Amino acid sequence: MGGEEEMRGEPSAGELEKLAARTRRSLILKLADWEDRKSWEEFYRTYWRLIYSVAIQAGLHEHEAWDVVQETVLTIAKQSRKQVYDPERGSFKSWLWKVTSWRISDQFRARQKDTASTASSATSDGVPVDSPLERIADHSETSFESIWEKEWQENVMKAAIERVKMKVSPKQFQIFDYNVIRGMKPIEVHRKLGVSIAQVYLAKHRVGAVLNKEIQYIRAQEQ
Repeated sequence: MGGEEEMRGEPSAGELEKLAARTRRSLILKLADWEDRKSWEEFYRTYWRLIYSVAIQAGLHEHEAWDVVQETVLTIAKQSRKQVYDPERGSFKSWLWKVTSWRISDQFRARQKDTASTASSATSDGVPVDSPLERIADHSETSFESIWEKEWQENVMKAAIERVKMKVSPKQFQIFDYNVIRGMKPIEVHRKLGVSIAQVYLAKHRVGAVLNKEIQYIRAQEQ
């Protein structure tokens, strides 16, 4: 992923999904000999947005952030094989944060190494400019943990919605999307999609129940 051309501007949701799928395919090749590859695909779908978003907010470029996503998942997979994660020593959420922050630091070190010999790494009087890694270190741990916490909570909903899409019919999800996620009134959904008011309430109930179940499933992994 590191060699991919960096995109200009903020990618759209559709572009992000395409990049995520590309990273997923690359990652699956590296996990090809793993017994439980399906579980790691599910893990990737659940957490790639979280890892990517935090990496971007830390100051990485897009291709660097995708490398962080891939390397974080690979690290978690390898450590899990060795049973490195010990629930007695902290939550999974904290452990994932530590691994993600390590991989973010790796990217800054790599960037720093690549530019260390160039003139742009020093001011006109020869004093080195602070590296991105050093600037990150200047932030308090609490600051970055608060970013992680915010992104984690947002990711719970986004990941749950993605799981719901695979478990309900496209039509039911579309109705739910307009009515609940976008906040349209039942009568507006009726006019927009040509469905009955009863169908709107039914989709709200059924899809909402599935969504709540998926949210609880993901939150259970925080422990």
